[in-house]
Amino acid sequence: MIRQNQRFLTQLYMLADLFVTLIVFLTAYWLKFESELLPHANSVPFKTYTLWGTIYSFATVLIGVYLQFYTPKRRKSFSYEFLKVLQVQGVSFLGLLSLLFFVKEVHVSREFLIIFIAMNIVVVSFYRFLLKRALTSFRRQGFNKRFIVILGAGSVGRKFYDNLQNNPELGYEVIGFLDDFQSEHEHEHRYMKPIIGRLDELEQTLNREPIDDVIVALPLAAYDKYADIIKVCEKSGVKTLIIPDFFDVLPARPFFDNFAGIPLINVRDVPLDELTNRVMKRWFDILFSLLAIIVTSPLMLFVIIGIKLTSPGPVLFKQERMGLDRKTFYMYKFRSMRVLARTSSDTEWTVKNDPRRTKFGSFLRRTSLDELPQFFNVLLGDMSVVGPRPERPYFVNQFKEEIPKYMIKHQIRPGITGWAQTNGLRGDTSIQERIVHDIFYIENWTFLFDIKIIYKTVLKGLINKNAY
Repeated sequence: MIRQNQRFLTQLYMLADLFVTLIVFLTAYWLKFESELLPHANSVPFKTYTLWGTIYSFATVLIGVYLQFYTPKRRKSFSYEFLKVLQVQGVSFLGLLSLLFFVKEVHVSREFLIIFIAMNIVVVSFYRFLLKRALTSFRRQGFNKRFIVILGAGSVGRKFYDNLQNNPELGYEVIGFLDDFQSEHEHEHRYMKPIIGRLDELEQTLNREPIDDVIVALPLAAYDKYADIIKVCEKSGVKTLIIPDFFDVLPARPFFDNFAGIPLINVRDVPLDELTNRVMKRWFDILFSLLAIIVTSPLMLFVIIGIKLTSPGPVLFKQERMGLDRKTFYMYKFRSMRVLARTSSDTEWTVKNDPRRTKFGSFLRRTSLDELPQFFNVLLGDMSVVGPRPERPYFVNQFKEEIPKYMIKHQIRPGITGWAQTNGLRGDTSIQERIVHDIFYIENWTFLFDIKIIYKTVLKGLINKNAY
C-alpha cells in the first residue's frame, strides 16, 4: 500500500521536481533564444546554460529537503505548499545568482533567468496542485488510507471521530476505541467504531492492527497514564498525537512555544506576529493602495464634485476607530450625511432610511464609494487592505463585555475589507458572526488568503444591501 512506501514516494517527488525543472529550463531557453518571440543576442553556448540549469535543478531538491518540502503534507492546505514552493525557488534562485557572480559568469541572460524562475514557480505549483487534488480524490474513494486508534471514548474522542468522518479527503480510518470505562460509553457508539479494548491492551492492539497513529483523547484525570502510552507507541514506532481535554478553549491553530526551557502552549498563534509575514503584508498594502488610488482617482473626483453639489460641508468625514493594539486612529470616508455633532456620529448607529443621510450619500454607501479614502489610511499605516473592520471606541467598550473574544480582532491592523465582509457580514448583520470570521482570518492568515478575499470582494461587487 502507498502508506507503507513513503520513502519511495518522497524519492518520486524529488525526481518529478528535477524532471519538471529541467523541462521548464528547456522551455525557457526556447522562448528566449529559439522562438523569435523575444529579442536575443546569445553569446553563451547552450551547454553553459545546461550546466547552470542542472545545478539549479539539483539545488532546488537539496534545499527542498532542508526546508522540509518533501515531508508528508496530508493535513496541510495547498496555500502552505505554495508558500513552500516560493521559499524553495526563491532561496535556490538567490543561490544561483550568487554562484554566477562568484564565478564571474556575467554574460548569462538575466531576462532568461527571470523567465526561468517565473515559469518554474508556476509550473511546479500547478503540478503540485493537480497532484494534491488527485490524492484528495483517491482518499475520498478509500485509497491511500492511514489507520488510527483513539484512546478515550468520551466526548473528546467522539468529537474527533465525528470531525474525521466529515473530512474524508484526509484519508484517515479509525480502527476503533480503547477505553477503560467500556460500559459507560458503549451505548454512545452505536453509530461509531466499537470499543475494541482497554487502555492496557494498547501494545497488543498495535501488534495486531496496522495502526499508523494513536490519538490520545483522554480526560485530564488520566494524565498519569500518558507516559506509559507514549512509551508503548514509541516502542512500536507509531506516532502519538494528544488532544488536550480543554481543546474547546484553544484556537484553531495553537502552537508550542518555549519559555525558560519549558514547552508552553501558545493559545493564540497569530501568523502576522512573524516579522517576514508583517513585512510582506505591509509592502503589499502600500503597493496595492497606491495602485488603487491611481486607478480610482477619476471616481474620487466624481464623488468630490457630487458631495460639493448636493450638500454643504466638508468632503471628507473622519471618525475615531480602534485599531492595532487597541490604539485609536481617525478613519477617513467621503461624507455621506449632513454635518452633525461629533458625539452623535460616534455613539449612534445608522438605521434604515436614516434622516441624517443625503441623497447622494445613500448612493455612496450602497456602492461602497464612501470607503475609498481609507486607502490613504492604509498608506499611513493605520489600516490594511484586508483585515477585521475597525469599530468606534464607544461600541468597542460595549462589545468587549457582551461578546467573547471580541478584542482579539485588535491583534492585527483593521482592514478595508475582510473575511467576514466577503461572507455577507456587512452593515446591519450579526456582530457575533463577524467575530467568528475575524478570528478565523487572524489565525489562518496567509498571503494567498488575502488575495482570495480581495478577489471575492471584487467578484461579488461593492454593492452593500445592508448599508444604511
